[in-house]
Amino acid sequence: MNNKLSNTIPSDKEVVLGILNNTEQVLDKLYKGYFPMVLKFILNNNGDENDAKDIYQECIIILYNKIKSEDFELTSKLKTFIYSVCRRLWLKRLSVLSRNAGNIKDFEDVLAVEEEIEDHEKTEFEFAKMKSSLEMLGEPCSTIIQDFYIKGLSMQEIVEKFGYTNTDNAKTQKYKCLQRLKKLFFQQ
Repeated sequence: MNNKLSNTIPSDKEVVLGILNNTEQVLDKLYKGYFPMVLKFILNNNGDENDAKDIYQECIIILYNKIKSEDFELTSKLKTFIYSVCRRLWLKRLSVLSRNAGNIKDFEDVLAVEEEIEDHEKTEFEFAKMKSSLEMLGEPCSTIIQDFYIKGLSMQEIVEKFGYTNTDNAKTQKYKCLQRLKKLFFQQ
């Protein structure tokens, strides 16, 4: 990795290494890269720029402490982590303000936020697992699965592309590929 960081948002790995090595540049880039997203969320949800700065600062402290802990493992993209933590912190703050004002209204989803974050991280993990399984699957199975399920090609198009004699043979091959994919997916 070169010593001079690029002007773009740092990679997740760059951020983790930067925090572990106490590199201030990384925190500056993190702020420039992700604060606008947090600001937009808070402005759209009854907050102002000062609220956004406070929440973002709290989030970075949480991130910093998590990375410095020995058992840290980033299970989602850093952008997702920052957004989720900021969203949770902001909704908690709104809930407290609402309770203190004696006016509890549409903040029932505060408790659901934790579950939403976990669901999102689980989904992201499952996608990564599926991508890895597809890569291990090999050809022609990987392409057949992607052509049928992702690109939406018909069985007739797959017959023509791969030179099968008829759609029944292509369906049989797709089924075998799918079984291998499932086996790879659940072995990980």
